[in-house]
Amino acid sequence: MNLEMLRTVSQYVGVIALLVSIIALISQIRRHTASIHAQNYGKALDRLAAVQSRLGTDPLASQVLSRGVRDVRALTAPERAQFAWMFYEIFGAFEFMYDEAMGGNLPPHVWDRWAATLAWWISLPGVADWWRNKPTPFNTSFSAFVDDCIRTPKLDVAAAARWNQLLGR
Repeated sequence: MNLEMLRTVSQYVGVIALLVSIIALISQIRRHTASIHAQNYGKALDRLAAVQSRLGTDPLASQVLSRGVRDVRALTAPERAQFAWMFYEIFGAFEFMYDEAMGGNLPPHVWDRWAATLAWWISLPGVADWWRNKPTPFNTSFSAFVDDCIRTPKLDVAAAARWNQLLGR
C-alpha cells in the first residue's frame, strides 16, 4: 500500500466517522427535544390537575364553578374574579397544548382529547361569556380556534347530556 492510498483510506474513514458522529448527535438532539416536550406537556397537565384538585377539595370553589358555567353574571363580583382566574389557568394550559400540537410537538391523539375537552368547556354559556369578555387576550391562532368552537360547536352532545343528567341539571 502506498502513501497516497493510505491517505485516501484515512480520509474515507474520517468522513465515515464524521457521519456517524453527526447521526448520533442528531439522534441525541431529537431525544432531548422529545424529553423537553414531554416535560412541558407534563407541566400543562400539572396546571390542570391543580385546578381540578382545588375544585375537588374546595366546596366553595366548586360551587362558584358550577354556578358560573351556567351564568357567570349570577356570581358575586369576588366570585366572578375567582371564576375568571380558574378559566385563565385552564385555558392557559389549553393554549400551551394547542401551540405544542400545531408545532407538531404533541401527538395528534393527545391534542384531539384536549380539543374535545376545550370544546365542551366553551359550549357552556358562562364559559363562553367569560371568553367573550376576558380583559386580556390569548394568542391569535388559539383565539381563532376557540372562537371557531363557539361558532361551530364541536362536542359530543350525547356525552354532554349524560354529564348534565349525572349532575342533576
